[in-house]
Amino acid sequence: MLTKSKKAGSEKELGWKRESGWGRISLAERRRLHAYCADYRGFLSAAKTEREAHDLALDLARRAGYRDLTALPDTPGTLGPGAKVYQSCRGRTLLLATVGRRPLTEGLHIVGGHTDAPRLDAKPNPLYEDGGMVLLDTHYYGGIKKYQWVTMPLAIHGVAVRQDGTRVNIVIGENQDDPVFVITDLLPHLGKEQDKLNLAEGIKGEGLNVLLGSVPVSDRNAKEKVKLHLLRELWNRFRIKEEDLASADLEVVPAGPARELGIDRSMLLGYGHDDRVCAYAALRALLDAKGVPEFTSAVLLCDKEEVGSVGATGMESTFFERTVAELMQRCDRDYTEIRLRRGLARSRMISADVNAVHDPNYPDVSSPNNMAYLNAGVVVSKYTGGRGKSGSSEASAEFMAEIRRVFNENRVIWQTGELGKVDAGGGSTIAAFLAHYGMDVVDCGVGLLSMHAPWEVAGKLDIYMAYRGYQAFLAHRHE
Repeated sequence: MLTKSKKAGSEKELGWKRESGWGRISLAERRRLHAYCADYRGFLSAAKTEREAHDLALDLARRAGYRDLTALPDTPGTLGPGAKVYQSCRGRTLLLATVGRRPLTEGLHIVGGHTDAPRLDAKPNPLYEDGGMVLLDTHYYGGIKKYQWVTMPLAIHGVAVRQDGTRVNIVIGENQDDPVFVITDLLPHLGKEQDKLNLAEGIKGEGLNVLLGSVPVSDRNAKEKVKLHLLRELWNRFRIKEEDLASADLEVVPAGPARELGIDRSMLLGYGHDDRVCAYAALRALLDAKGVPEFTSAVLLCDKEEVGSVGATGMESTFFERTVAELMQRCDRDYTEIRLRRGLARSRMISADVNAVHDPNYPDVSSPNNMAYLNAGVVVSKYTGGRGKSGSSEASAEFMAEIRRVFNENRVIWQTGELGKVDAGGGSTIAAFLAHYGMDVVDCGVGLLSMHAPWEVAGKLDIYMAYRGYQAFLAHRHE
């Protein structure tokens, strides 16, 4: 951020230095920062799946006065400035909006993040017995390093739906008295051949089987005694049988809550920072807003980003477009398809997703001068993609200037950043799916260490500045 200097043409006036933001905030701001991060830590500890994140977000929204859009009359012009509404998609994706003073044909201000995270999913027929043990057969979800998931405490979260349609919520491994689960690894005494393999080959995807139990039943006629004992436990606790697991969404995640990191408590260590750290910031930015916004403010919490945004709850679906159409139809007495298209094209969006920060342990992948740094502010990324900007959605210079102005005027500490060196790799977000409508979109989120690992690291200052930045953007007035 550029600051004015008494001496015209000085380095301070013309240069741009990236530095820690801790020295640039007041003690009062620090207190607000720690209070916000405590709230977020509670959310992150409770929202281990996209379903749980959706339900927690929806509960907060309802408490703040948001109403189900589909339950309201579809009479044109019935919603006016200040109306607060939401629409859910299959209990996984959620859009919330506060109607602004200006008509929706002049565009919305949207902040969108995703709530799914890399994990292990139970296969449709997941239980099997081998070696006097019963294990859970899994299929990994999203981009993971498989070796990171072995020999650590794991929990199981999800739902099982019985044949009659009744749903059973399952969480095992989070309470202090709960058992946890684990994926075993080969002991070094027998691992000479494993040691010759590279990291990607040392642990196989088919080897990510979670150890669940080892006690057999006393029934001599049972063929799989340990498995039967486990099935009886599941029946006694949840009233589900093995066939019910064929209609279940069970996710294996790291067990335990998010924790403060560092002697100075300046960071948070937790599962699912990518991308719940941005999703929660967007949600809170909307719910904490005061008064009626100039432009309709919308927050999108979506599913399936980690596997390409496909499916009914991903951004490749028509959920977003249908919801905005329903909202506009209730706000605009002269609603037409062309007015919807015009409003979408005039919208502005922050694609709220994480980025990488410079890691001193792995400096070779950092792009000199263009890597984000921990606690230097929320990261604005002009483009994503890989290598030759493949698959990227690039923000225009004009929109980048607008974001700079909004953040600087509201004293939001920010920085720019790329996802490593040009040929080191890359990544993508939901930005391209919204840019499809012709709107201005820029990626902006929190920088992480150990992204996609079971435990990721985020700086508290960056976490707080994402919240502040999204607040400023949603409230921004422009011509």
